[in-house]
Amino acid sequence: MKLKQLDAGAGQVYGVNDADDIFRLNGDNWEQVPGKLIHVSVGPAGVWGANRQNSIYKIQDGVWVNVEGSLKQVDAGGNIFIGGVTGSDKVYCKNQDSTLSRRANLPFTEIEGTLKYYSCGLYGCWGVNKYNAVFFRRNVTPTNCQGSEWQGVEYSMTMVEAGTDGSVYGIAFHGMVFKRQGISSSNPLGTEWSLLDTFDYFKHVSYDNGVLWLIHPEGNVYKCYGS
Repeated sequence: MKLKQLDAGAGQVYGVNDADDIFRLNGDNWEQVPGKLIHVSVGPAGVWGANRQNSIYKIQDGVWVNVEGSLKQVDAGGNIFIGGVTGSDKVYCKNQDSTLSRRANLPFTEIEGTLKYYSCGLYGCWGVNKYNAVFFRRNVTPTNCQGSEWQGVEYSMTMVEAGTDGSVYGIAFHGMVFKRQGISSSNPLGTEWSLLDTFDYFKHVSYDNGVLWLIHPEGNVYKCYGS
């Protein structure tokens, strides 16, 4: 299986390929899911995605439902709330009540600043801008997904992914994989990045339930245990 993007969360793994086909991991096998997306995310907030027109969808009652708004990347890994970025790198989120609502027309809340990638986990939200600078969003909660302020974090990353258990991983611009150390409820920013001893260079990372998922630049998917 070759994928351009995948996301692991809440015990599930979803991904999309270069043709925008959607796949879900069932045991050791990938099974295709109806629809077309350029980005898919799964987590406590459910399964969400964005297509090539930046239309937003979520799975509701087993089918994709169009949600009002426009995003190129959406993240369902927060504490039952949604975050994401638009085609012009504007940052948006939905509080928990709006995320859980069956209504599809509840508005997103804009967060100041611009990012190309935004990911939320147990202890907060992380983002990367077009210059590969890394930021942490302070004081994000399920009822205040907007948070209070950005804090810059050392090192350059092409993407940073926050897990539902609080872990944070990043891909540096040269394809090396890093893990953020020292993260806890009392110190959600952590202390430093540590380089993982991976066997190759990668373009995408996700983590859930003790498994680190990696995508090689050629699209091959790898899973590493205990990272």
